[in-house]
Amino acid sequence: MGKRRATQQSRRQQSRRGRAGRSRGRRRFVLPVLALVPVALAGGAALAHYEGRDGPEAAAPPPRPVTAPPSPTPTTARPTPPPAPKPTATARPTPKPTPKRTAVPQHGAGTFTTARATGEPVGSGGTLRRYRVQVEDGIDLSAREAAAEIEGILAHPRGWAAHGRGRFQLVSENADFVIRIATPDTADRLCAANGMNTHGELNCETSTGVVVNLKRWMLGSPTFAGPPHEYRHLIINHEVGHEIGLRRHMGCAGPGRLAPVMMQQIKGLDGCRSNAYPYDEEGIYIEGPLVS
Repeated sequence: MGKRRATQQSRRQQSRRGRAGRSRGRRRFVLPVLALVPVALAGGAALAHYEGRDGPEAAAPPPRPVTAPPSPTPTTARPTPPPAPKPTATARPTPKPTPKRTAVPQHGAGTFTTARATGEPVGSGGTLRRYRVQVEDGIDLSAREAAAEIEGILAHPRGWAAHGRGRFQLVSENADFVIRIATPDTADRLCAANGMNTHGELNCETSTGVVVNLKRWMLGSPTFAGPPHEYRHLIINHEVGHEIGLRRHMGCAGPGRLAPVMMQQIKGLDGCRSNAYPYDEEGIYIEGPLVS
C-alpha cells in the first residue's frame, strides 16, 4: 500500500511538471506573437499615412518622380490667328471720281490728225454719207477715240440713221464730209471763213463739214441738263442734221416739251426741256416752229 501511494504521488508530480512545462512553452510561443502585433499595427498606420486618409499630422508620402510633359508638335505649337475684323461701311475704299477737265486750251497748232479707222455703214435708208474725223494737234485728245464716240452717236437708236434719214460710214479717206474738233480760236477761224461768227463758244457747219468747238465737246453747255458726253450727241445730231438737208433752225414747241435737236439750245430753251436726240423714245420726230 505504501508503495502504491508513492507511485501515485510520483505520477501526479510528473503530471504537474508536464503541465507546467507546457504552460511555459505556450508562454514562450505567445510572447513572440504578441510582440509582432505592434509591428503589424505600425505597418498599417504607415499604409494609412501613405494613402492620405489620416489628419494633417500624417506623414507625407514619398515624393513621386516628376515626368516632363511631352514636347508639343508643330501643329499644336502654331498659334491660332486672331479672328479677322468684320468689315465696316467705312473700311471699304471709296473709288476716286474721274477728274472733270475744266481747262480747255484757247488755241492750238491749226493742223489736224485724221483718225485711222474704218467702220461699217449704219442706217436703214437714204443716201450713204462717208465721213472722217480729225482732231487738232496738241490738244491731248485721241482722234481714234473721238471717231469711235462719233460713230456710236450716229448709230444711236434715237438718231438720224435709225429712222431712215440717212446712212453713215466712218472712213479715213475719200470722205463726203469731215468732222473736225478744234480749239475755240481755230474753230472761230474755220467758221468765219464760211461767214459765221461763233464767238469762241459755238459749233458750225461749213462747206467741207462740221466744226466742233473743243470747249463744248469737253464741258457741255450751261443750258443743257445732262453730262458733257450726252451733250456731244446734241452737237453731232444738230450739225449732221444740216448735212442731211435741214438748213433751218427750230424753236420750242411749247413749255415743258422736249427741245428739237435742230434748235440752238445753247442760246436758250424758251420753256422747253433740253434734249440731245432727233426722236423720242417712241420713235416720234421732235420738231418745233422754224425760226431761221
